[in-house]
Amino acid sequence: MKLHSCPELIDYINQVGFLPLLSMGIDGWSAEEVTDEDCQYSKSPDGGWEWPLWDWKGAIVQESGCAYGKFFRQKAGFISREWWPDFCNYRRSVYPKPEEGSIEDSILEALRCEGSLITRELRMACGFTGPNMRSRFDAYITRLQMAGYIVTEDFIYPLDRHGREYGWGWSLLTTPEALFGKEMCHPGRTPQESCERIGRQLRKILPNASDKLIGSLLK
Repeated sequence: MKLHSCPELIDYINQVGFLPLLSMGIDGWSAEEVTDEDCQYSKSPDGGWEWPLWDWKGAIVQESGCAYGKFFRQKAGFISREWWPDFCNYRRSVYPKPEEGSIEDSILEALRCEGSLITRELRMACGFTGPNMRSRFDAYITRLQMAGYIVTEDFIYPLDRHGREYGWGWSLLTTPEALFGKEMCHPGRTPQESCERIGRQLRKILPNASDKLIGSLLK
């Protein structure tokens, strides 16, 4: 049975623990695939568009307490509050901690100082203002999300002259320590124990997945 509302999707995320936003080619494993047709992207006769699933992202993060970011093969998705500590614990052991004075360290320091920044503001704060800098900066942000050092706190939308939100929205980025608290990043298990727990959960929700596929999702 397909899901029809944001609360239903929140319940589903809490049930499975790990869920990409859009299809990754793994049958049935994405918010896009478990929600009904009326939640999908559609164009309107006036040239606009509607996409309820896209609009729900901020509400899901705010109301469920889950993490959102590029966590699965550099693709965006949700991780429930229950599973975030193990994910953070394991991924930080896979990706080396940013060296002091490195670009990644300066990105994290900017977030620690400001609390949260939209991607554009963070890019400017870190000096990535020249031509062709956006894609380079985005690569650093993606890596820090994959490593469990950055999450999305909310989504900010510009307003038109009538005060209505429009566009795709900007990610409001922060650190998981600021969003969830330091204790949520340290589950009291070794990284290997966290890896094994995550692996068991992925096999439970993806019973037809090969060991190779599960391994690729853990990286």
